[in-house]
Amino acid sequence: MNRLENALNWVRWVAVAIPFVLLFGFQTKNRESFVKQTGTIRTVVIDAGHGGKDPGCHGSSAHEKNVCLSMALELGRKIKDAYPEIKVVFTRDKDVFVELDDRAKIANKANADLFICIHANSASPTAYGTETYVLGLHKTDAQAKIADRENSTIYLEADKGEKYKDFDMSPDAIIARQLQLSVFLDQSIIFADKLQSEFKAIGRFDRGVKQAGFLVLYKTTMPSVLIETGFLTNKDEEKFLADTTGQRKMAGAMFVAFEKYKAGLEGVDYKTRGTQDPVVESTNPNQPVEKKDLKDKIVFRIQVETSETKISAGSVRFKKHEVYEYQQDRLYKYTVGEFVNDFTSANNYKNELRQKDFPNAFVVAFQNGERISLEKAIKLAEK
Repeated sequence: MNRLENALNWVRWVAVAIPFVLLFGFQTKNRESFVKQTGTIRTVVIDAGHGGKDPGCHGSSAHEKNVCLSMALELGRKIKDAYPEIKVVFTRDKDVFVELDDRAKIANKANADLFICIHANSASPTAYGTETYVLGLHKTDAQAKIADRENSTIYLEADKGEKYKDFDMSPDAIIARQLQLSVFLDQSIIFADKLQSEFKAIGRFDRGVKQAGFLVLYKTTMPSVLIETGFLTNKDEEKFLADTTGQRKMAGAMFVAFEKYKAGLEGVDYKTRGTQDPVVESTNPNQPVEKKDLKDKIVFRIQVETSETKISAGSVRFKKHEVYEYQQDRLYKYTVGEFVNDFTSANNYKNELRQKDFPNAFVVAFQNGERISLEKAIKLAEK
């Protein structure tokens, strides 16, 4: 009987999940494609955990709500200073209480491209290190306890958590949600991995990328992570996280991870970004220019490189390909190929370049020398 009931439950789950997978699958794929094709992140939402009447966990003197807010504000400042074109939204920028449901709503309403939730941890006095979570099933009792502790904020809300009463956080529901947002989940894991690598680079113990059923992540509809920056119940980590120097180091590591994540979306080699590139003369060092007979036509090209500084057309980075340079978002961007009103051929060439010389290549479009959205370009080219 148990086997039959399990089988029926599975059939029911699949029947419910598939329509959502199809619906959200197309939406998320389109959104990811849009981010990658435009090569930029427009909006980041930074969420400082807890706040106001909800102090979060604490050590001997430091409270989670305070150290998280300091790191969140520092991370936001770094992003704003380096990328003024990016909109940075805080779920809170002072010591106020924000309901979990509202934190996700802020991110969704802002149409954010990335959601970064910053927390601090608590456990035994010997526990230490950083870990970054994405939405998923609890795999250990420890992960379940962390999710329960962070989710317990709902009982401080005005309705004492009543609105979450029928909220389904069962394993089946979480799996369904993961399927719905599968593309965003992939990006969340990529960003989480970069965060953990940067924390390790500044000397923090790497506890890894993990999954758990956090309400605030369940509700968001973009790549989202929840960072546990350390254990306030460990006296050494409390000292580090409560000190402005430690907070700046953590925010700095988050910022580097953000830059690397952003660079990956843009198809940029982070290691060489913003550095002077050695010039090697090629057999044809002259940079091609836009032809006069392309007026009003749609030109598809394949973007292969982005840099904060100008790169010589004869650079070894272009692997003897002729390049066309344009500027956008204070960056120099380089493309190869020229396909007039022919997206299919451009896309095929992109796939060829990815297999050979440029694994992060993607198609961009121009009209009269100005870059336009790929969606608009394809429609115009079909006319």
